[in-house]
Amino acid sequence: MSDQTQISVDPNTQGNANLIYILYLVSLVVGITGIVGVIMAYLAKGKGNSVLESHYNNQINIFWKFFLYMVIGLILAIVVIGVLIMLAAVVWYIIRVVQGMQALSAGQPIANPGSWLL
Repeated sequence: MSDQTQISVDPNTQGNANLIYILYLVSLVVGITGIVGVIMAYLAKGKGNSVLESHYNNQINIFWKFFLYMVIGLILAIVVIGVLIMLAAVVWYIIRVVQGMQALSAGQPIANPGSWLL
């Protein structure tokens, strides 16, 4: 049994947060869905319980940090380090999104949505 507190999340509002995570994963193939997802997260922010708020904050942070990592990687792409930064950013992005989806399905908040690492 987990020592973390589980808070009941309304399935209707949980679906919106889950959809945003899915849009983020799809954005790796179809880039525009990430922008749609972050707009949805901004619109939903402030309208849910504390668990959902942590997920919306996490989603907004994931989007902007991934964007920053990719811009830095593109700037440095003339040297090999830029490509490595972009590859690391994609791996980081996938891990953060999957961790968020797992926590959401378990009804748990994101422990540190502002984290720059995993």
